[in-house]
Amino acid sequence: MISYNPFWDTLQKSKETTYTLITKHHISSATIDKLRKNKPLNTTTINDLCIILKCNISDIAEYTPNENDQLL
Repeated sequence: MISYNPFWDTLQKSKETTYTLITKHHISSATIDKLRKNKPLNTTTINDLCIILKCNISDIAEYTPNENDQLL
């Protein structure tokens, strides 16, 4: 399961807020909602967040194995 819990820690440590992500950086409120609910994001959005927050992908998302993960 992909979790965006690291994103919230990274955001808190930065000078950005969800408000500035939306208004200054044009990250949609739908994307913020996806982050809150651990819903899928595309890699372009993750890349944009890494640029804005000046961080690595591991500071945005983490993978935790889960028995409910769907296998291919």
